[in-house]
Amino acid sequence: MWHSAGISSVDWRPDPASPLPLYAQIAGYFRAKIGCGDWPAGMKLPPQRELARQLGVNRSTVVAALDQLAALGLIEGRQGGGTRIAAERANRGMAGSWNDYVEEGIHYPNLPAVQAINRLEFQPELLRLGTGEPAPELLPGEEMRSILADLARDELPLAYEEPLGSLRLRRALSAELGRSGIQAAPSSILILSGALQGFQLISLGLLPKGSTVLLEKPSYLYSIHSFQSAGVKLHGLPMDGRGLMAEGLEDAAVRTKAALLYTIPAFHNPTGILMDAERRRELMEQTAALGLPVLEDGAYQDLWLDAPPPPPLKALDRNGSVLHLGTLSKSASPGLRIGWVAGPEQVIRRLADIKMQTDYGASSLSQLAAAKWLEDGCHERHCSALRLTLRRRRDLMLELLERHFAGLAEWSKPAGGFYVWLRLNRPVPLPKLFRAALAEGLLLNTGDLYDRSDARHLRLSYAYASPTGLERGLAKLAELIRRFNRMA
Repeated sequence: MWHSAGISSVDWRPDPASPLPLYAQIAGYFRAKIGCGDWPAGMKLPPQRELARQLGVNRSTVVAALDQLAALGLIEGRQGGGTRIAAERANRGMAGSWNDYVEEGIHYPNLPAVQAINRLEFQPELLRLGTGEPAPELLPGEEMRSILADLARDELPLAYEEPLGSLRLRRALSAELGRSGIQAAPSSILILSGALQGFQLISLGLLPKGSTVLLEKPSYLYSIHSFQSAGVKLHGLPMDGRGLMAEGLEDAAVRTKAALLYTIPAFHNPTGILMDAERRRELMEQTAALGLPVLEDGAYQDLWLDAPPPPPLKALDRNGSVLHLGTLSKSASPGLRIGWVAGPEQVIRRLADIKMQTDYGASSLSQLAAAKWLEDGCHERHCSALRLTLRRRRDLMLELLERHFAGLAEWSKPAGGFYVWLRLNRPVPLPKLFRAALAEGLLLNTGDLYDRSDARHLRLSYAYASPTGLERGLAKLAELIRRFNRMA
């Protein structure tokens, strides 16, 4: 269904030179949006308090502006349905409208909190305590500029690449994967427009509608809707400190007639847990006995901080049962939008065919830059330096948690990745905590994004906020949680 309009404060600014009062300026801005069709008939407006926050005015000012629009017949209130853009009489009885199509599209919308995070992450005044990407200062800007400058002196590829992607990049990735124990020929690798596209291609091209995917609970996959939009169900399995628990896997696979197991064995998102070598072997033995394919998400496996992780599941695969997803987004550059999937050739060709129907291939320029990045050894050098920085930031976060959250929460020391999975000692209404933190200038990733029933967890990231930002933000967050505990 359609969620509230994303009206950012950057879309409107008061005009000090205007003779009109603020409410009239806002009403005029709204009229312009309605008049040009940006806000179609039936679109739901955010609640008044949210509008006031986004526009930077008092709620009474917003109420006055909405009253003016209602008097003009441009908006209408519905019982239990909030305020919406009024339908034009001339359009009533027509077959449909863009707003109808938005509501009825087959792809699920993001969760409202995810939509808010996606929008709010670009507001520089907010302190981002949960963001799952490296801070800009941790990205290899100078090295990438040098690579792009070198490429610009040669003939640049401006044509489409072949369906599997650049052969040069696939060869470089084959060598890179080999260093972790994965034997994947270039013909067994598909270049993706970011690893997230892998979920979309697999859900569209491989899994029958109505099938079930097993996965860890909590999991990153609960926060996106690629599989659910394709009619695929998710069934969560418990974890312990060693990763996905293998004991209940067989029963769940048989009972749900599972089509696939999805797992993040290296520095799991959101918990940060590292699956140990013994658990990986158990998992591979069980899935082989069940004939259950595995989708391994290796997004964080290069980001070990204390010691290299055990070999990936794909390195243990002798039956062609594992698809391995990887990406450059968590280490080198989210903006390149380069990911990959490695697996059996016939499966990779099927996914390539689906990809050609969707975007006709990832950016040729990005693929060329990624190939040179890997060939020249830049990736290995950069990851080594990035680990040092992330290790310092992780240790600082752990020190700050000891200082501010003793008695409030529990946590474990992650051995890699970006995240500390903070477990609050007392349950908290996480949507309310999210909004209260936002009012204090903090942007959180709450546990209910990764497990709908969660009321105790926060995903904290030491990869994005600066050290001074972490010190300030965690102190403020601890005080906010104490305030919630006092109100309980």
